[in-house]
Amino acid sequence: MPQAETATVHPPVVLEDVTVRYGRNARSLTTAVEGVSLALAEGEFTVLVGPSGCGKTTLLRVVAGFERTSEGTALVRGSAPVPGGGTGIVFQQPRLFPWRTVGGNIAFALARHGVPREQRAARTAQLLERVGLAGKAGRRTWELSGGQQQRVAIARALAGEPRLLLMDEPFAALDALTRERLQEEVRTLAAASGTTVLFVTHSAEEAVLLGTRVLVMAAPPGSPGRIVSELAVDLPRTPDTDPAALRATPEFARLRGELTATMREAATLDA
Repeated sequence: MPQAETATVHPPVVLEDVTVRYGRNARSLTTAVEGVSLALAEGEFTVLVGPSGCGKTTLLRVVAGFERTSEGTALVRGSAPVPGGGTGIVFQQPRLFPWRTVGGNIAFALARHGVPREQRAARTAQLLERVGLAGKAGRRTWELSGGQQQRVAIARALAGEPRLLLMDEPFAALDALTRERLQEEVRTLAAASGTTVLFVTHSAEEAVLLGTRVLVMAAPPGSPGRIVSELAVDLPRTPDTDPAALRATPEFARLRGELTATMREAATLDA
């Protein structure tokens, strides 16, 4: 009997020698990132950190399909990135539709992902419950606090049950208490669903708290951004882990200190 063919399993994200340039002609070209290579494993929570202007968001936009590479290859599960395409995206600002209700924002995303109309109300309620906003489907977005709006944005990003989630400093504009609450919610949701996450932040503490791997970027004067260091984060995290208790462990303090020192070194390259 002929042997059954084995399906090829592609990594969630592969970047090989990616360079991105901006400009209309050779004289005005600006190279944002150059020669960046990385691969994300299934279910991995990877964090990009580094000073402003080092290319973190550019790389995220390449993976999202919003930017094309000038050189090199970008693949999402073996294919060129396409906006949408099964990837969830959360930006620094919620970017909700103000003319739609909270539920309407999520229902719009569900419709985009082909969820039948008769199932959308139930799925919307499930998603809002997952992010701690049960019963708020009928509220207007401007009636919510900034943290609640960002929760809606996360729920909308999860509407298509993405296997890949991209997050660009999603908690930067929030107060400390709301930020900590959402950090834990995102970490728990990603771990429970096995979602692969690529997360951009400036915070060493946030990177260590959330990431299983942290990539540090830098961009020396007159040079494009690149990855200069990698830190593996191996902390005992489970769905029941108390974030406050985790922060208090010696290993967390050691990793945070090591990452902070590396980020300071990267910042001097930018000076």
